[in-house]
Order: sequence, then structure tokens, then C-alpha cells
Amino acid sequence: MLLSHFFKHLPCISCRRFSALSRRCIHPPGPLFHPLNFFFTNCNPVHQPPLPSSVLAKFFVPSCSYTSLTEPESSTAPTYLSVRIRCRRDVADSLSDALLEFGASSTSMDEDDNAKGADEICIDSIFPECEDVDASISQAADSIGLKEIPSYEVKMGEQYDWIKKTQESFDPVEVTEGLWIVPEWKTPPVDQAANIILNPGLAFGTGEHATTKLCLLLLRRLIKGGELFLDYGTGSGILAIAALKFGASLSVGIDINPLAITSARHNAALNDIGPEKMQLHLVSTKTFPDSTNEQKAMEEQTSCGSGIIWESEKYDVVIANILLNPLMELADHIVSFAKPGAAIGLSGILYEQLPDILDRYSPFLDGISVDEMDDWACVSGKRKRIPTGI
Repeated sequence: MLLSHFFKHLPCISCRRFSALSRRCIHPPGPLFHPLNFFFTNCNPVHQPPLPSSVLAKFFVPSCSYTSLTEPESSTAPTYLSVRIRCRRDVADSLSDALLEFGASSTSMDEDDNAKGADEICIDSIFPECEDVDASISQAADSIGLKEIPSYEVKMGEQYDWIKKTQESFDPVEVTEGLWIVPEWKTPPVDQAANIILNPGLAFGTGEHATTKLCLLLLRRLIKGGELFLDYGTGSGILAIAALKFGASLSVGIDINPLAITSARHNAALNDIGPEKMQLHLVSTKTFPDSTNEQKAMEEQTSCGSGIIWESEKYDVVIANILLNPLMELADHIVSFAKPGAAIGLSGILYEQLPDILDRYSPFLDGISVDEMDDWACVSGKRKRIPTGI
């Protein structure tokens, strides 16, 4: 099975993705925002039509470089076009998505914008300096059936402006008492707490999304000390880091996107965690077989580029916080890494999607329980020694 990007931790092209960020919706700029490149991400997964593996393989777009949300290393910050568009509120979401398709690098909407009444809203967008903004906005408006082009104004800006604006949107998040997710540029509110320091960059996993919180709370219950933990789709590395903070002896994070591995490695360093405690592996798409019964071990590529062999039934705790489709298709593969009797957590699913997940994983898991937060769910259980009903 060749899957272009099934993991959770990369940002989506839908502005709904970052609704938790102080009521602002932000798309980071950059060349990575390709719809198929982020097909399996935590955006709005209600409608997820299955794509054949051949189609996904055809459209696989390798990620570029890691984008940090700290100040640029270069003293010469690249310029961009800052475009403020006023439109009807009822078409704002569609227009934002269309702008991304026709040249915008990012869009944001201020949900508190009532400058000209409740029927209108402003979309702040960023375009590359060389982009034909007039043509892009005209094409975007036409693509969603607008008869008139919305009014807009264009200004020159610098990349640092966007970085500073985005930093201001992230605040420390208290997941539960004694557990904080703290952006790299912020001071931990409680020094004695378990503080996970993060620079999310362009990798999913800031601690604000309900699925991440559910997994963190599950990890806190599961980790007693000395466990081997697998983060199936590591992204920012937040779960792998948290497991170590809770007492796991080793965390392993896998992802098929180099951006996620770079982000997770950076965040591990921010938390003074070395590779001997947190291993990060860039996995080839060839890793995911059509039948896991045909392959008991798999070759992978580490973040340093060397090859290793992964064995099944190795981990005490396995968590996959991805989405419904990959959870369904890769169930055998996910479960295969857990020891018999080991704990498995599954998230990235809406509560209404639970019946599908429960039907798929009931043959593999005993003692299944469900936690819910903001219409999202997390399913957990213990791996059966002998699967049933398969």
C-alpha cells in the first residue's frame, strides 16, 4: 500500500484547522500546501473519499524544508504581498480555500471582525511577490461562483511580520493539571510542571487540538515507568516527548514526511532529549504492505539516513493519532507493533465515526474504552493475544 501522507501532524489547507488559535484561522505560507499532499491530515475529516494507493503514490509530493516559527536566520527577510480582502461572511471559507488554490501562500480570518457589520468579514492573505494578485483573486472568485470580485487592498510585507504574528497566536496550553505545552518563545507559567517545549513550525501537534489533548491524557494514564512507546505518525513529536516526560524509557516516532521528522528532532532538542531516548524514523511509503501478514519486519530510514529493521510485537504502548481512512486501512499494521496485552490508542476521529473504528478494531482489542472532547474521540484498549473474528 503506497500512501502519500497518512499521518496526522501536518497543517491542512482548510482554515477551520486552526480555529483554536485565539479565534484566528491561520495558514502558514510556503510551498507545502498541496491538497493531495495533506489528504490525511486533521482538517475536517467528515468526507474522506478513499483514494486508490496508485493515485496517492502518483501525487506524492515530498516536503521541502522545515519552517520554524522563530526569527529568520538571515538578516534579509524575504518580502511578500499582503492582501486584505473583504467579502461576504457566508462565502469566506470557500473563498479562502480558493485563494490557496490560485496562488495565495496563506490566509487568515478574524472571527471578531465586525467593522462593516455581521454580513462581511476580512480575509488577510499572503502572496509571493511575483504572483499576479489581480488574476488570482479573479480566478478564486470565479471558481466559487461569485459574480463580483470582492474589494481588496495590496501591501508589501516581510516574512518576519508573519512569523511574529503567528507567534503571538500561540500561548502556553495547560492540558491538565501539571502538564503544559509551551511555545519555544514563551516562558513556562509553572516551572515545576511537566512542560513540553515546542516550536510547531509546519508540523501538526501544538497541544491545542482536541485529538492531541485526548492522546496526552491517555498517555498520562498509560505510562507507569519504563515503557517502550511508539508514536505512529509523530509530526511535531509532542506525544513521543510527552511519553518520556511521563516516564517511558524509550520513545520512537515514525513519519513518512521529512518535515515532520525535522520538526520532531528540533522539539526533542528543545526538551533536552537526545536520540538515545527518542528515536525518529523517516519511513518509506513502501513500508506499508498490502497485507501485514506477508511482512513481519520492515525496513525504514532514520532521520540520519541509516537503515534499521523493525520487528513486530515490540512496544508496550502504541498511539496512532491520524484519521479515519488510514486508521481503517492500516489497522493490522498499527496493531502489529504492540506486544500482546499492550495498550493501543487511536485518535483523529470524530465521535460520529466511532462505529466504524469499533467494528474494525474489536477483533484486535480487549477492554475497549472511548474518551470524547469537542466532538472528537479517542479509542483505547489492550491488544488481544489471539485476534478474533478476522
